[in-house]
Amino acid sequence: MVGTLGMSALAVGLVEGLAEATALIVKVFSGALSDHLGRRKGLALFGYALGALTKPLFAIAPGAGIVLTARLLDRVGKGVRGAPRDALVADLAPPEVRGAAFGLRQSLDTVGAFVGPLLAAGLMLLWSDDFRAVFWVAVIPGLLAVALLWLGVREPERHAGPLRGNPLRRESLARLPRAYWGVVAIGAVFTLARFSEAFLVLRAQQAGIALALVPLVMVAMNLVYAASAYPFGKLSDRMDHRTLLAAGLVVLVAADLLLALDSHWTTLLAGVALWGVHMGMTQGLLATMVADTAPAELRGTAFGMFSVVSGVAMLVASALAGLLWDRLGAAFTFHAGALFAGLALLGLLLRRT
Repeated sequence: MVGTLGMSALAVGLVEGLAEATALIVKVFSGALSDHLGRRKGLALFGYALGALTKPLFAIAPGAGIVLTARLLDRVGKGVRGAPRDALVADLAPPEVRGAAFGLRQSLDTVGAFVGPLLAAGLMLLWSDDFRAVFWVAVIPGLLAVALLWLGVREPERHAGPLRGNPLRRESLARLPRAYWGVVAIGAVFTLARFSEAFLVLRAQQAGIALALVPLVMVAMNLVYAASAYPFGKLSDRMDHRTLLAAGLVVLVAADLLLALDSHWTTLLAGVALWGVHMGMTQGLLATMVADTAPAELRGTAFGMFSVVSGVAMLVASALAGLLWDRLGAAFTFHAGALFAGLALLGLLLRRT
């Protein structure tokens, strides 16, 4: 957007902000619609297909208008598929292995998050920075995902039938139990304690790592995340969820303290690795807890509401982290993150079961 189309940093920020806000809003309505219809697979298929079909728009975009359109459509696709897909995983997985199922989903999703950019970087080098050609290639895995979901996943029968009426009405939301809203609150606190991973990239720049290698920091974090999500998901099926969440916060505190310590590349990589372990310990677990506490006929709505609250918390946390970074420096930012994670840990330990 900046290098090829000449867009300003402000324009990029507006595009990304609008895109992510769109995804969050759509998640609530798509999750509620899947509950109302009593079917989830069709919405997930539509969301994945829309994401795949936006890639050619990026390839042919002559200016910012088409880029904005494509980015918003891509995020609409993400929003449409997100909550129904997670609810479908919960519908398909038996309760005794639900943690493993969400851990595996998180693992495979994260594998794609770092393999895709690595492939894109390789193709850019091979094709002399022809990013338009790379976007055409990106259509292929997108369509493969649609085909796999269409042909390889059979939606279970919903014995309770579709949810009649609007799942977002007060009467319907009142059916979400107190335990579910407790999970939503925990998820928001976790997100406030863990700001955007973009600050890991900024810390890598301070470490003097070559600019071309800075993105490898995110690759390293996602490698650890992908490798740990499934084992910790399986573990969550056999141990107390609150204990595992508390352990995840301890790991986050350790990661923040290492990242605050200094900007040497060895310290940085250790902190980034612990950050990835924390993600692997907690993200699939929180999804499992949403599935366990929400009624089956309201799971789509429940995942949508959880995503919105967590998204708003991430926005607040990242804005505060950016302010602290600009005013007081990187070390203070990560110390503040460690303090907030410690307070979250204390609150979790004191919270009644």
